[in-house]
Amino acid sequence: MKAQTGSYGEFERLAMPLFDSLYNFARWLAQDATEAEDLVQETFKKALHGFSSFVPDTDFRAWMFRILRNTFLTSRTGLRAKLTVELDPADEETTPVTWETPESLALASATREALQAALDGLPVMYREAVLLCDVEEMKYQEIAQVLSVPVGTVMSRIARERKLLRQMLAGERSVRSGSARK
Repeated sequence: MKAQTGSYGEFERLAMPLFDSLYNFARWLAQDATEAEDLVQETFKKALHGFSSFVPDTDFRAWMFRILRNTFLTSRTGLRAKLTVELDPADEETTPVTWETPESLALASATREALQAALDGLPVMYREAVLLCDVEEMKYQEIAQVLSVPVGTVMSRIARERKLLRQMLAGERSVRSGSARK
């Protein structure tokens, strides 16, 4: 998303479509809905205040995500990051589908919980790269801008995280199948 700096209206036009994506990323980083809301609010405040310094013809989306990430990192200075995310069933909307059975629903839930646990177990620097890539569908160059690292670093972090996730999920499956045999 390219932009020219200007008025509040221009900022609003560029920033508001990013709100949901920024909140989702903040939620993954902070692992807390309330803290994510605060991070997004602070991000919008900082971005609006600094909008005059935004360089025209550069990627506005990457600029906003960088502000969010820096705000998150600043909020964590000297603080211990939470290690778990509570899964709130009220946050998940389920639509009844006729081909779903209790068994398929239980398996999907277990898979979702295992993936959530595996993601939560990763260091933030790996988790944020894969979330920007796979959830926000950013290109490597955009991710490099957000994280302020070279593109090669982004590629290696994503590759390492995917490998770690596969290993963690494979370990989870073997633990579940081993306990089922007992």
